[in-house]
Formats: sequence, structure tokens, C-alpha cells
Amino acid sequence: MSEQHEIAVIGGDGVGPEVVAAELAVLEASGVPMSFTHYQAGDDCLEKTGQAMPEETVAGAKAAEAVVFGAAGKTAAEVILRLRAELGAWANLRPSKAYPGVDCLRPETDIMIVRENSEGLYCGEEGERGPGVATATRVISDAASYRIARYAFEYAQANDYSKVTAVHKVNVLRKTDTVFLEACRRAATEFPGMIYEEALVDSVAMRMVLEPAEFSVMVTTNLFGDILSDLAAGLIGGLGLCPSANVGDGPGLFEPVHGTAPDIAGQGKANPFAAIFCGAMLLKYLGHVPAGERVEQALTDCLAAGQATADLGGSLSTMGMAEAVIARMGQ
Repeated sequence: MSEQHEIAVIGGDGVGPEVVAAELAVLEASGVPMSFTHYQAGDDCLEKTGQAMPEETVAGAKAAEAVVFGAAGKTAAEVILRLRAELGAWANLRPSKAYPGVDCLRPETDIMIVRENSEGLYCGEEGERGPGVATATRVISDAASYRIARYAFEYAQANDYSKVTAVHKVNVLRKTDTVFLEACRRAATEFPGMIYEEALVDSVAMRMVLEPAEFSVMVTTNLFGDILSDLAAGLIGGLGLCPSANVGDGPGLFEPVHGTAPDIAGQGKANPFAAIFCGAMLLKYLGHVPAGERVEQALTDCLAAGQATADLGGSLSTMGMAEAVIARMGQ
């Protein structure tokens, strides 16, 4: 048996620890040797320790091969945004795919949004111009834009997608989005077999609702990617079906994109689909592609059979759904 993979686990707040527990149960059943070390972060951690994310947590995350994260509450900016920066996770992957067994608006949806994670309007450069007037600086660099564009093309090629759409607003953001698009065009020339499209973000939002099958892989800047990925979630049945991965120069960070859901925390009602899917993405990231595919197939088979939590029309508890996935993995 190979060496264990060292995984840092941060449950966070609300339903975070519950969905993470379900994810870890599935990961343990995958047969891939892993060692899990738990760390604190989030609102409860701030209340107990005076820090939303202690330095011990940061150090543990940086020393691991990958990080499993649950959910962050009011301290999300201090926790998840800082983690992404500390880990050098400049690419955010947000898949949105419709699955049999889930009632949704657009069952033809299968979109991967590749979002630049390190700059844009989320770079934290805000200030005040005067009383009642605040400013935010949008930073777009050629280096980061080319890096994320190349990643999007490489992802599309590796996963049998034929098209990459660069999403922008160059008619208004003339300087910053010109930098972004020129970098995307340069990357596109390196993948001549791939269809390359450029589209304004507002038109993309409309087209996603009307004809989501027009899109496969999108690459875009931080704010646009954040908004469009939630729109995509609405097409497939909600945020509870959406995992995410943050990857780049350091350990990968895997987090479901839903919130803390404090109204159901501790009741075993939380939908663990996104967290378990994060586990499948983590396995593939670590190089265990067949194991990741086995988890993903078992998870989607559960949905098709109605083995799900109440929000998806089923009757299983959070851990009950994890157990159903594990049972199907063994078949």
C-alpha cells in the first residue's frame, strides 16, 4: 500500500462539520490511504480564540497535500479568502451539471466555470475618496490572465470539452478587460483544435438561462465567475449540488459552495452532495482518477434512485446519504 496522503480538514461553521464528516466517510471508503488532521476556523473559532483562523490552521493547511473545507459564516473573508491566498490557489473550478433524479430548470446544463482567484475586484484594494464615497480597485494582469486562460484550455482538453468561452465586459472595462482578452487570445492560439469564443458577461447570463448547452468551459475574472457560477447553480437545482476546487501553486482546497445553513445545523438534515463531490474532485487531484470517478458515479446513481436528503426529495439524513454512496461504491 502506498504512503498516506496528508489531508487538512477544516469543518468551519453551521452544517460545515456535518457535510465534511459525510465526505470523510466516503473518502475513507474509497480505499485511498489518507490521514486527516482537523483544524479550527470560522465564527465559532473567533468567539473561542479571538481569531477567525489561527496560525496553526494556516500552517497545517500549507503543510498538507490538500485541504477539505466545510462552510464559513460571517468570517468568510478572513477564512476562505485568506486560505486561497495562503495556498496560492489562483484557479477556482466551479462545475454545474444537471443530474437525473433532480428536478431542475435546465437538465441539459453541463458547465465548468474556471474563475481567476487571485486578483480582479476581490484583490482587497478598497478605500474612501471622501465622506460617503468609497472606491474599489480592479486589478487585471497579463500574467494572471494568461495563466488562468491556459488552465481553462488544458482542463477542457483533458476532460473532452470542445469549447472555451472567455467572459468579459470590454465595452465598459476597456483597459482591464483588454488585458484579460489579449491573454486569452494568446492562450487560444496554443490549442488550435479548441473552439474559442468571447462573450460579454451580461449576454452570457441571458444565454445561460435560455440555452445553457451553448457553453461548456468558461474562463473569466473573479467577480464575474462568482456571479455566473451561482446562476449556473440555479439552473441545476441549487447550491447544494455545487462543489468547488481551488488549485494553483500549493495544496488544493476543496469546498462545497453552499453556506452554513444555521437553521438546520446539528440536525442531520444537510445535503452532503456538494461536499462528497468535492471528495471525488480531491481524489482526482491526488492522482486517483478511478477512485474519484467511482465516488462520482455512486453519488449520481444515488440521486437517480432518489437516495438523497429531503431538499432533493429524499428521506435520508446527511450521514445516511454518505452510507448510501458507500454502499453503491462497493457494488
